[in-house]
Amino acid sequence: MVHRYTFCGVRKVVRIGLAQIDPVMGDISGNTKRIMEIMRKMEDEEVDIAVFPELAITGYPPKDLLLRMDFLQKVREALTDIASFSKRLDLVAIVGFPELSDDVYNSAAVIGRGKVLAVYRKWFLPNYSVFDEHRYFKPGEDLVIIDTKEGTIGITICEDVWNSPGPLEEYAGMGVDGVINISASPFTDGKIELRKKLVSAKAYEHHMWIIYLNTFGGQDELVFDGASFVASPTGVIYHELPPFEEKISTVDIDLRNAKSSFLLDPRERFMRKPAEAMFVSAAIKDKSDLRLGEIQEPMKREEQLLRALMTALKDYTRKNGFERVVVGLSGGIDSSLVAAISALALGKENVLGVLMPSMYTSSHSIEDAQNLAKNLGIETVTIPITDVFKSYEKALEEVFKGREPDVTEENIQARIRGNYLMAISNKFGHLVVTTGNKSEYATGYATLYGDMAGGYALLKDLYKTDVYRVARHINEREGREIIPKRVFEKPPSAELRPNQTDQDKLPPYEILDGILRLFIDEGKTPQEIISAGYDKSTVEYVLRLVKSSEYKRYQSAPGPKITTRLFGLDWRQPITNKFTF
Repeated sequence: MVHRYTFCGVRKVVRIGLAQIDPVMGDISGNTKRIMEIMRKMEDEEVDIAVFPELAITGYPPKDLLLRMDFLQKVREALTDIASFSKRLDLVAIVGFPELSDDVYNSAAVIGRGKVLAVYRKWFLPNYSVFDEHRYFKPGEDLVIIDTKEGTIGITICEDVWNSPGPLEEYAGMGVDGVINISASPFTDGKIELRKKLVSAKAYEHHMWIIYLNTFGGQDELVFDGASFVASPTGVIYHELPPFEEKISTVDIDLRNAKSSFLLDPRERFMRKPAEAMFVSAAIKDKSDLRLGEIQEPMKREEQLLRALMTALKDYTRKNGFERVVVGLSGGIDSSLVAAISALALGKENVLGVLMPSMYTSSHSIEDAQNLAKNLGIETVTIPITDVFKSYEKALEEVFKGREPDVTEENIQARIRGNYLMAISNKFGHLVVTTGNKSEYATGYATLYGDMAGGYALLKDLYKTDVYRVARHINEREGREIIPKRVFEKPPSAELRPNQTDQDKLPPYEILDGILRLFIDEGKTPQEIISAGYDKSTVEYVLRLVKSSEYKRYQSAPGPKITTRLFGLDWRQPITNKFTF
């Protein structure tokens, strides 16, 4: 629910336009056109300062595109076009872009009156987790302040608002009334709430408004949730944009509130020091209405996870030119969740479910897959694998002579299914969405060129226990049984041999996921995990599985980051490795 507040009367307030947009990576001309269209609309809304996200012209992160001169030159031309366009508008725009100068900088251009009035360069370049900005950018060291005559506003970029001492302290030392922070901050579980707490604490500490604008959308393995907001000098969230959607919003702030807050609590009076900065003037329009903050209803954790996965899949599909996806339906919880998310994100008409039963597939699994497809309204086809599997057995009979069936025959079944799905992808141009989850990828409970075969691994960073939570949430959210009840109740099984269950080789998922979270996400040692209450032999067994499966993860499809450590961008272990966990 959004709460809206409107008052009449003429006041000298600063109207901020927040463009929580979804740039397309590398589409410099398309992103530039979108920025100019929004600037024109904001002019109609009497906006004084229009704010766009970090690297809005290119998308974030451009990675090694930043090493190409032709790429950087096109960005420079785009910035010139935006500046020229601003000549016909009565506003100032803050636009993120990679700046080619004496080096390359992660920069924010202050644009108005037909030119680039100033450029702020990001001070703190993150080089941890999924970030690699030291590879591409040189840090900045200067300040840029917009003087509105009613108060002053400084510019920062993403990481600059988190680090102390840094630009915030410098701006506070100059008595700046507000700071705009343009960001490209990826989603992880719990991060939306954490940002609000940290930024509102900074706003209170420094007696200033902080206008935090985050980008939105999916980019390969990253999901940007948006969830932009404005924090007041008293540390209160004053205005919020909804998470997981593109949104253009305007809000009026009274910069004089920062001075009032400081006078009532002058803790920094004797810590303030003069600093140098480039000042840019901006005229403030008289307004007949006052647009105050909108506060969003808190979003449940399961809904955040679901929306992140939907955003990731929708943008990966759309931005890479796919129209439909194909999912192998086994009647299990993972494929059921992937199919449901695909239908929610892309529309039921853009999802093809493929049933591939074998001699080991139970009748209830087939029924559950069919009921799921019916509940979702998606198209399905059935392609049995039994005859093909038997032909494999016959072809390998002489080679395997004298050896009992084992995991080899199980993997052959998975690879036949992967082959079917990739054939459909090749023939019709559908994107294959794989169904493995983080618990399985961690322990190697997935088959190379089998159930790992595909273009996008949607659940790659979602633990099995959260798979169940998000799946239950979908049924609650839709108010009906989308995923059949029996899917939740039956023991998880790959059904590659008679009476098989996942727990034949793995500990119960509640235990497994607890161990994996401590080891992978929190970096705990085996002894620390055991001290947390887990059985020593179980911990040692699980960690052996994690280590021995590294080569598989190197060959897995990309998938969206949900937890604090995603296999790939966050988890960079050597395959050849004699270190014992």
